Order: sequence, then C-alpha cells, then structure tokens
Amino acid sequence: MKISNIKYPISNIQSLVNPTIFIVLAVILRLVPHIPNVAPIAGMALFGGAYLNKKYAILVPLAAMALSDIFLGFNASSPMVYASFVIIGLIGLWVRKHKQVGTVIGASLLSSTIFYLLTNFNFWYATPLYPKTFSGMLEAYVMALPFFRNTIAGDLFYTGVLFGSYEFISRVVSGKKLSFRFIK
Repeated sequence: MKISNIKYPISNIQSLVNPTIFIVLAVILRLVPHIPNVAPIAGMALFGGAYLNKKYAILVPLAAMALSDIFLGFNASSPMVYASFVIIGLIGLWVRKHKQVGTVIGASLLSSTIFYLLTNFNFWYATPLYPKTFSGMLEAYVMALPFFRNTIAGDLFYTGVLFGSYEFISRVVSGKKLSFRFIK
C-alpha cells in the first residue's frame, strides 16, 4: 500500500506542531555555533502566527529567546529584539489568512527588514560606538549590512523549511494534491 493512499485525519499533523517542540528546537539552534544572525526565531514567529493557536504566535518565539538568552546573555538591544519578534508574530497572524508562497516570502523579507531597522536603531542609540547624529545612525546601519544579509538568508531558510515542511506533510497526510501556487 502506497503512503499517498493512506488517509489520516489532518488533526494528526496539527497535533505534531507542539509549541514546546519549537521552543526547544529554537533554543538548541541558537546555542549551537552558527553564522551570526542566521537563526530560526523570525521564521518560527511567522510560522507560529500562521499555524499555531494565536496565543502561541507571540509566546513561542519570546519563550525561545528568553530561554536561550539565559545562556547567551541579555544586553541593551534585547528589548528591541524581543519587540521585533512580537511584530513578526503579528505579521504571521496576517499571513494566516493569506498563505501563498509569494506572501510567505514577502512576509519573511519584511520581517528581516523590521528586525534590521529596529535592532540597529537601538544599537546606534544605546551604545557609545556611533555618534548620536544622523550620519552616525547611517554609519551604524551601513556597518550592519553584512548581518542584514545573514538575517535575510536565515529568515528565508527557516521560514521556507517550516512552512514548506508543514504544508508538504499536511497534504501527504490528508491525501490532498500538492500545489505550488506562487500567487493567487
């Protein structure tokens, strides 16, 4: 018997999407050595907003950050980092009603941009590294561009893995045909 002929209730795949699993996985991925700013938290926040219970959309990425920050440390930028993930979770709630490949990619890029703008503004403002002038702020943003590139790559990767895996498995489990719609 082929696996594609086996019909499972869709609730089986949804029961596998346990917020605790995401928190533990994200903590582990943040703690193991990785390329700077290539982390699963933004992808998880988007995914959580789109698929998890609404209360977990915000709670899961914040819990993963807080647990891993116990080991990595909190700093002056932490409040803005956390705020950016709250915003990204809210974007995920919007994606919930607009799940298409193009929308998810756009949401991931928007999430990366919001994270870059908020956290680097905060870094410029909260640290003595750059002068508190417009040119100092621009310098801070320019110096952070390599990290922005990594953020985009990591967010696209983890968002793609999370959304793609979930959609693929849910379609296989439910016996639905696979569809690769980029836009409506």
